[in-house]
Amino acid sequence: MANQDPRRITRTMPATQLVALLLAFVLAAVAGGVLTAGLVIPFAAGVNAAADSTVEIYDELPAELEPSPLSQQSRIYASNGKLLATFYAQNRIVVSLDEVSEPMKNAVIAIEDERFWEHGGIDTRGMTRALANNLSGDATQGASTLTQQYVKNMLIEQALQDDDPFGVIEAKEDTVNRKLREAKMAISLEQKMSKEDILQGYLNVAQFGKNQIYGVETAAQYYFSKHAKDLNVVEAATIAGITKSPARFDPTANPDDALERRNLVLHKMWSLGYITTQEYDEAKALTIKESLDVTPVEVGCSAAKKAEFFCDYVTKEIVLNPVFGETKGERQDLLYKGGLEIHTTLDMKLQKKAVEVVKEAVAPGDASGLQSAIASVEPGTGEIRAMAQNIPYTPAAGSDKLTTRVNYAADPLHGASGGFQVGSNFKPFVLAEWLKEGHTLNERVTANKVSRVVGTFNTPCIGSLGGDVWEPGNAEGVAYGSISALQATYESVNTAYASMGFELNLCSLRSTAWDMGFRPTRSSDNDGAVVTTPEEDSIDIAAPMVLGTQESTPLYQAAAYATLASGGTYCEPIAITSVTGPDGEELEVPGTSCDKNALPTNIANTVVFAMEKVFSGTGTARRLGGLADGRPVAGKTGTSNASAQTWFTGFTPNLSTSVWVGNADKPNEDHTNGNVVNGQFHRVLYGSTLAAPAWKKFMDTAIQDLPVKDFGAPDQSLIGAPPKAPPPDDSDDDSGDDKGNDKGNDDKGDDDKGRDDKPGGGGGSDGSPAGTSSANAASAWDSFAQTGRDN
Repeated sequence: MANQDPRRITRTMPATQLVALLLAFVLAAVAGGVLTAGLVIPFAAGVNAAADSTVEIYDELPAELEPSPLSQQSRIYASNGKLLATFYAQNRIVVSLDEVSEPMKNAVIAIEDERFWEHGGIDTRGMTRALANNLSGDATQGASTLTQQYVKNMLIEQALQDDDPFGVIEAKEDTVNRKLREAKMAISLEQKMSKEDILQGYLNVAQFGKNQIYGVETAAQYYFSKHAKDLNVVEAATIAGITKSPARFDPTANPDDALERRNLVLHKMWSLGYITTQEYDEAKALTIKESLDVTPVEVGCSAAKKAEFFCDYVTKEIVLNPVFGETKGERQDLLYKGGLEIHTTLDMKLQKKAVEVVKEAVAPGDASGLQSAIASVEPGTGEIRAMAQNIPYTPAAGSDKLTTRVNYAADPLHGASGGFQVGSNFKPFVLAEWLKEGHTLNERVTANKVSRVVGTFNTPCIGSLGGDVWEPGNAEGVAYGSISALQATYESVNTAYASMGFELNLCSLRSTAWDMGFRPTRSSDNDGAVVTTPEEDSIDIAAPMVLGTQESTPLYQAAAYATLASGGTYCEPIAITSVTGPDGEELEVPGTSCDKNALPTNIANTVVFAMEKVFSGTGTARRLGGLADGRPVAGKTGTSNASAQTWFTGFTPNLSTSVWVGNADKPNEDHTNGNVVNGQFHRVLYGSTLAAPAWKKFMDTAIQDLPVKDFGAPDQSLIGAPPKAPPPDDSDDDSGDDKGNDKGNDDKGDDDKGRDDKPGGGGGSDGSPAGTSSANAASAWDSFAQTGRDN
């Protein structure tokens, strides 16, 4: 048949011919090497009419084996060196021969190839005995040397790496072809490699158990929780006995068979003089159970207890970033086969606290159906210090609602989340643009409810927004008249921010928000679909944008607020600090990408000055009272349309953290008409209700190891002259926090009556922010907010 794959054909010959052929090959090889053997084989084969086929077989056989790098496990570590997770296609750790104990070397030689140090690749005495025994009809015997077994295992390994299933079958099949090929390659290999290198290669490539246990170091760590260099006689004998049949002699699966096989190895070691009679008796007296100290190796991020989602983020970075390879397939192979040591930015102390606070904010599986997430980054570097959520991690698709693969804290590429409307968490970007355009904190704007045609907003980059009307309001009528931009910020007054936005160039606002690090995860230009690689144009320009109508993630928000914390430097979040290969060589990693000119320092410091007041007076987070040690801190609450999504993002000069609480499955769910969370009733959910307390609990722990630093001084010219008379105080201390937001969308106080981000202005401004919107922008947001999104 034409074009038939030769690997599908099994060549056979009579037993007498095989004996003659192999013996001639062996004798010739011993006398004069592989070349001489090649000359003698045709003569030996000529005794039979089938000689032509045997000569053809021999001529087709390759003589050289080029050992390729072995597939090894990769490991991910936290910043303190704690192992988070292991990844592998084959669970293997390659070690040098001097990292293997003498009993281990002796055990494998004793049971597999007692004349290893004497032969030249094939054992003539063993082969002759085995052939004679097999021809006599007795039980089949093998005669493979360690060198031949190394050849066989390497051929299997190379076929696996080449994704060649026929190559695997060919390397394992019990045929003359395979035996001749192994013998020919073994003799050739012995002429190129030392005995020590061959033994080292065998100990690293062989399989020592049914559960993906490859190589002696992995076996030592798995079965005995120690390194191969520390293996004693009984442990070495146990491991050496496994490779003959990795499933049958695995001591964790079949202890009785493993015990019998181990004792056979011990007897061989004793008979060859590797151990004394006393050592033999003592080792043989131990049961398998007594000798084992098993440490299972769980593959994947499920093993990264309390850090599963961060681990998953790191693996996504390896697989997605071109720094680690030209193609996705190459990058996956690097992770699962490359033997990488991946060191990360994760602070385990902060990570444990992060997991604790988000689960305290909303218990996993709580009847409220809410989820919570947190992300924390270092200003000036972008290094991710913590990342957690209340819903447990699962690597499996289609999991139940009690677990998830979605990382709510991360961006769509690294976490598959579509993000959540940020509400008044967007207002610091508006305030920065306000100051950039020449306004001051003490400049007064109207907080009255005003109807404005969206087409009258300043949007030169896209033209008119149209003729629809936008009329955001405030919760409970608490903010009227003229108030300062400063008060509008710390009380989060939507109507005042709408007035500020009316005086701004919204195209410039988009640029400022982008430069500071705001990254949307959905865009109306993309019909509300997830934005995996956001650009500046992904930020929607619409009148309600000043109240936070677009989605983002806790990691994005923490990084953007870190721009303010650092005095104007934006750094993209990073998770990996270094990667080394199996030989210790340093691999290139994604570098820190920072823009020191993201925001003028005087602008950044003045925005921070306004955000510090969120924690005092009538600020939306006044009930938090700042941090435990009284150090400088700034932040902002945020609540979206109908309180569907709630936020608190805050920072010190050395740590920026964002907490989100909401419903990822029902992104527009109304949380303004009574909510029971963790058994406690809340009339309305605001950013100050659950997110802010969780943030404080985390930050109070985080700051314990951080030096106290001051923020940079604000620019007095940007603060502006104080008002001649104080603005009217329309609320008492129990009336709430964030005053803005139509029907109350801006993070109210802990008493659930406050003014913080109430359901109606920020984050979509009550869906239809107390009025209608433009045909090409605001109304699109209105209808978009009501349709629901798959996060």
